[in-house]
Amino acid sequence: MSASNMTSTHPAAFLLMGIPGLEHLHIWISIPFCSAYTLALLGNCTLLFIIRGDAALHEPMYLFLAMSAAIDLVLSSTTLPKMLAIFWFRDRKINFYACLVQMFFNHSFSIMESAVLLAMAFDCYMAICKPLHYTMVLTGHLITRIVMAAVLRAVTLMTPLPFLLKRFHYCQGPVIDHCYCEHMAVVRLACGDTRFNNIYGIAVAMFIVVLDLLFVILSYIFILRAVLQLASQEARYKAFGACVSHIGAILAFYTPVVISSVMHCVARQAPSHVHILLANLYLFFPPMVNPIIYGVKTKQIRERVIGLFLRKDV
Repeated sequence: MSASNMTSTHPAAFLLMGIPGLEHLHIWISIPFCSAYTLALLGNCTLLFIIRGDAALHEPMYLFLAMSAAIDLVLSSTTLPKMLAIFWFRDRKINFYACLVQMFFNHSFSIMESAVLLAMAFDCYMAICKPLHYTMVLTGHLITRIVMAAVLRAVTLMTPLPFLLKRFHYCQGPVIDHCYCEHMAVVRLACGDTRFNNIYGIAVAMFIVVLDLLFVILSYIFILRAVLQLASQEARYKAFGACVSHIGAILAFYTPVVISSVMHCVARQAPSHVHILLANLYLFFPPMVNPIIYGVKTKQIRERVIGLFLRKDV
């Protein structure tokens, strides 16, 4: 066998097929996708504009919220425009390296989102369980370190993936049965021993979801215990109401992940488009609903949004 055949080769481009089995419905499917992307852009840009422009909102809770909004913008913008191009124009081709970049951004920013939700749980815990120490603990320096740790963890865990995928020979063809480049979907096209990629991908996913979710649940166990110890019902309602928006964001982020994981385990024979639609729900649902959750449930954000539109009407 020649040396050229032993080296790693890859196609110049992949073909993203969208949602296999539902090609005849792509135009109709694009309507909720486009609406979700528009809402995500408007909602998260509004949150960033309000938080950046109001010094009174430069507090830990709102800084974490701003980071979450920025992450949601990146997550939705790296995938949904290409999905819409597939649905509207049948533009399925994506450059090999562009595919790896998209995959890196999708997975790394999802990990950052999970870290931000954990940081917000810690913020709620400090505000309710340790209110006298809140300002001493959650300083600007600590927030900066938390943000840097979230970014560093995501980049460190995801940087190996493009290099691992680049070394494979792709003899299964260039067709990806998905709307975007996802690690396991690309690995299925590779020849050779892909066990390390499979194990690494599953281990990272389990590590992030299980570890972060475990600490979030522990935080809320302590929060619930502290709330139930308050003397009056009004005080309990006010204390727990401060974390309602964060609970909503946690449910919006983790519920699609859990449902998709359960479906992969118990319904492996389900049509592929079911799994792909669930994966898409995980990508566009949180960016769409997070601004609504925080806008409705957070008084300070709600008042400033109303004020912003009232000033425009004057």
